[in-house]
Amino acid sequence: MGVGKSTVGRRLARRLGLPLVDSDAAIEDAAGLSPAEVFERYGESDFRDGERRLVARLIEGALRVIATGGGAYVDSRTRQLLNERAITVWLDAPIDILAERTSRRDTRAQLRNGDPKGTLERLAVERRESYEQAHIHVKSGTGAHKDVVDAIVEALDDYLSRQR
Repeated sequence: MGVGKSTVGRRLARRLGLPLVDSDAAIEDAAGLSPAEVFERYGESDFRDGERRLVARLIEGALRVIATGGGAYVDSRTRQLLNERAITVWLDAPIDILAERTSRRDTRAQLRNGDPKGTLERLAVERRESYEQAHIHVKSGTGAHKDVVDAIVEALDDYLSRQR
């Protein structure tokens, strides 16, 4: 949360000449509720199940950039699906930066507990092992989004050249 998946995804898609699908926006379109509202109303298990079905539909279509929510990749079935059918990118940023960015809006259900920084720290520890399975790992921070996109494009080129 707060790493810049949507913003970086939008810029990456533009740079690659591909459409972008933000899974959070797609969830909201399908459910008529924000992802936070779906999460709160139906619980994490049902939310992740719907998210997995959505991701499965998204990777079936034309080539595109898909920005998933931070927890989607932690689900083992969603992660396997993505790793088998897509090139996955882990955007990694320091907790202090994530805490500052996420404090700007109250749209994240998991951070409404009174200790958002502590929650981000806990999630980082819990999710690290899953995130490490991404094909590409790009560090993000206080720099420009353009720099993150440049790093992703370079890493994609390296990854694709190794696959040939």
